[in-house]
Amino acid sequence: MKFGVSFPNFGQYGDVAVLVNLAERAEEAGWDGIFVWDHIQVESGWDASFVDPWVAMAAMAAATSRIAIGPMVTPVSRRRPVQLARQTVSLDHLSSGRLIFGVGLGWPPGPDFADLGEESDAHTRAEMLDEGLGLIDALWSGQVVHHDGRHYSARGTRFLPRPIQQPRIPIWVAGFWPNKAPFRRMARWDGMFPMYNDVETGEFGAMSPEVLTEMVDYVRRHRVSPDPFDVVAMVRSPRDEHERRQLRDAYSAAGLTWSIEHLGDGEPSLEAIVGAVDAGPLP
Repeated sequence: MKFGVSFPNFGQYGDVAVLVNLAERAEEAGWDGIFVWDHIQVESGWDASFVDPWVAMAAMAAATSRIAIGPMVTPVSRRRPVQLARQTVSLDHLSSGRLIFGVGLGWPPGPDFADLGEESDAHTRAEMLDEGLGLIDALWSGQVVHHDGRHYSARGTRFLPRPIQQPRIPIWVAGFWPNKAPFRRMARWDGMFPMYNDVETGEFGAMSPEVLTEMVDYVRRHRVSPDPFDVVAMVRSPRDEHERRQLRDAYSAAGLTWSIEHLGDGEPSLEAIVGAVDAGPLP
């Protein structure tokens, strides 16, 4: 199992220098990956500072040499696929093959989409995500691409260079369980980043190893490729070592390959966050 940390791209993290410092510290402390959210705004009129995650990730990649870096997650419908194809390959080369491309529909549909003149209908954004990923993957191939789809087109287009990572930059797909369509989408790519809505309350919650097992089994039933496949989840590790080992063993048995500590919740002080990063993945 690999261990990562994840941070918003706003508030006290809405500063490239802060995220670069966290990336340097995370690499030094032995974390395997650092991931950044991709929002424009999460509340209309909110006075929080934001930073563009792609600018931040480029700076983070330039300041590090080992740790994986990626968005968690980019809404493809809001960032044009042809531009994303260029950005991802550029960042893949800048990082010497350390980019992981996390994608999803995006949230919230009001402030982060409709209020900015972007498509907010979930069904349409799902169509744009699927078509956009297919176009990006084709452009990564380095071959001439002819695409005339419902939402995007590319006529006789060839993008070079190809990514360092082959057969492609890993694509992790996000989605909320128990909605099944995002999980069928996950099965077509390189990793699943599930989130969990409690079916009784409708609230976002922490998924148990049992729920994760159900998710993974569903994706595996729909998966065709024999290639390796990542199972990624946000976790909050217990401080007690015995409880932590038990939980990790249970998640590992469920198929988890990446455990991502979300340290940004509750707006703790930046000093406390730095301390948690410096402590490294707890044994």
